[in-house]
Amino acid sequence: MIPEVNIWAVLLATASSMVIGAIWYAKAVFGRYWMRVAGHTDESLQAGATRAIVVTVIVSFITAWVLAGAAAIAQNFYGGNFLGNTLLTGLILWAGFTAARMITHDAFDRRPWGLTALNLAHELVTILVMALIIGLFGIGAA
Repeated sequence: MIPEVNIWAVLLATASSMVIGAIWYAKAVFGRYWMRVAGHTDESLQAGATRAIVVTVIVSFITAWVLAGAAAIAQNFYGGNFLGNTLLTGLILWAGFTAARMITHDAFDRRPWGLTALNLAHELVTILVMALIIGLFGIGAA
């Protein structure tokens, strides 16, 4: 059984990921720090930028779709408030999959803790905004 998801919520959540990333990693926000600790220059960011953006759109769509499906399953199981269930589901999925895996990989890659914390915070904000959008739209096609 495939859980019912609201495709418009998934598409808007996907777009929100792109907006959040553009703001988060803008030089005026965290971009200068991120570039320095990740070893990027303006030139290195330009090389392959199109590919990186396409990949980000695809994986953001997958993330939003899975989050919407998991939220529908949680709602079916727990009942109650869909928005609250969706936000909690997003937080749990972020902690159990995104944060746990990123911390593990960054430890082995010996990345600076500040870079890991910055990226984890970005992912948390992204997932919670996606969850907010999905939770406000509800289940099913609008």
